[in-house]
Amino acid sequence: MQIRKTYKEVNPELLSAEIKDFIIRQGASPGESKLETYTLPDESANFISRSTMTFKTQGEPAVRIHIVGSVRTETKVMLDVEDKLFPKDKIDALMTDLDFMFGSYEIKS
Repeated sequence: MQIRKTYKEVNPELLSAEIKDFIIRQGASPGESKLETYTLPDESANFISRSTMTFKTQGEPAVRIHIVGSVRTETKVMLDVEDKLFPKDKIDALMTDLDFMFGSYEIKS
């Protein structure tokens, strides 16, 4: 399953940290993670962050998160979830937490 969300004026690093905590609370273990920051051309005071994280259950990769965005514009999140390792009730709880914390910043399609 793939879940996509777009947020306005949300710090991508804060979003990354919150998602990590929410997934750990659902019983997954953190795997690899990477955070990179880039400056925009001709705007040295404006940054774009890129974050990737994986989480495991039963020793297998269950969730992979991709976050790209900027505090000043929008931040996009893509969650790739292995349904057999991270069941629907855990996904629903994760989405409830995410919507509670960041729902007012979400750009609805």
